[in-house]
Amino acid sequence: MYMKLGEAQQLYRNQRQALINQRKLLIQRRDDLKKKSVTESDKQRYSEEAATLELSIREVNKQFDENQEVLDGLIEQHAAIWNAEVARQQGDAMQEAAVDLAKIMEVARRISRGAIVPLKDEQKVMDYSMELYLASKNMAVMNAQKKKEEYDSLWEDEDKPKEEYDPQGKADNATVNIDIPELFTPEASGEISGE
Repeated sequence: MYMKLGEAQQLYRNQRQALINQRKLLIQRRDDLKKKSVTESDKQRYSEEAATLELSIREVNKQFDENQEVLDGLIEQHAAIWNAEVARQQGDAMQEAAVDLAKIMEVARRISRGAIVPLKDEQKVMDYSMELYLASKNMAVMNAQKKKEEYDSLWEDEDKPKEEYDPQGKADNATVNIDIPELFTPEASGEISGE
């Protein structure tokens, strides 16, 4: 069975709530029987129904535990995918910062050699470090007699749209990677009879 993690989690959460509701109902019916059983004849009359209710409660508890185990596995898988996506996002940001730093250092080198660089590139160096910019300009003054080279901007790629990150969407839409049993349907089981 192929299912998205987000869908599977919701199904098993709904299943969990249905089992909780069924357990509450069965316990309430059992407790009501105990209250009715005042005399010995009442106790004998209701004992068989109480035993059946107790077995039903145990079965619901067992199904609840199984459901919770599957839900825990789904939550772990969701968290792992979420964390991997966040780590990828952070890695991409670090890589982008390293590329920007390399560009800044290259522009500073070009400025210090007296080359003509776009104003946008000079502004990037100033934003990063005014000291680096001023040192580069001072070196340019010392190299003023050399022939000046002219460069294009190193930040031309900033106009391209950046990749959007969505760890929640990535985790929700991942395929379930564990074996999941069929869902238990409390209404179809016939365990809540006599209402």
